[in-house]
Amino acid sequence: MKNYNIPARLLSPGHTNAKTAKNEIKTFILYLAPHTQNSTGVNLCPKASKGCAAACLYNAGRGAFTSVQNARINKTNFYISDKALFIKKLAGEIVKETAKAKKKGEQIAFRLNGTSDQDFVYLLKKYAGLDILDLVYNISKPTAIFYDYTKILGKAKKYIDHPNYIVTFSRAEDNQAEALEALSLGANVSAVFSDQLPTHYKGFKVVDGDVSDLVMLNYSGVILGLKAKGRKAKEDTTGFIINTDLFQILNTKQNEQIKTTA
Repeated sequence: MKNYNIPARLLSPGHTNAKTAKNEIKTFILYLAPHTQNSTGVNLCPKASKGCAAACLYNAGRGAFTSVQNARINKTNFYISDKALFIKKLAGEIVKETAKAKKKGEQIAFRLNGTSDQDFVYLLKKYAGLDILDLVYNISKPTAIFYDYTKILGKAKKYIDHPNYIVTFSRAEDNQAEALEALSLGANVSAVFSDQLPTHYKGFKVVDGDVSDLVMLNYSGVILGLKAKGRKAKEDTTGFIINTDLFQILNTKQNEQIKTTA
């Protein structure tokens, strides 16, 4: 017995997300149910830490509605049960929206991991024969821009030099070393802070990642600082949220020690 219905659309308009709504260009985002929130128990966020899972914004905004959650679970069950058909449908929507943007002379952006961590760029090519580079048209101003966040270091490394797929590595309480490695390779890393963003963290520049979801397109090798959102995130005790006050105190002490020994 099938545990899903094929939805009319897989992609959601960016204005349904508070952050993507700030994007300078029209954006579409794919929302699936994260972690194991599906009928088969398959984990779509294989590297999610305890802190990440607790602070997940899956239930934020429209995601708080049961109808929206059920729709995302249905999409997820569809993806897991018939991946080839799902990807072909996704490819069709991407091509259609890109064609509309090209006709208008506009740019468009796609975030295919709104609440998941899958390699959709690879899957689009494998199951639908769609190479996202075929949607660029003009390399100096690509019609379709693809970007994502990931906690899979191998994925961040794999696409670090891709001309049209920008992947930001997500720092968590259990992957600090991997985050620093990603930064050293020139990838951006997102990190969540409890309060005011510091100017630097671990020697790397911090820029405001809440300005829009596309800030990552303008930088490389920096930390995209995000402020903790939601009660669960603000009450985090795992270390997923960087305590800004504590960090600043430790940083001040380190600077004082340097001056004393100088």
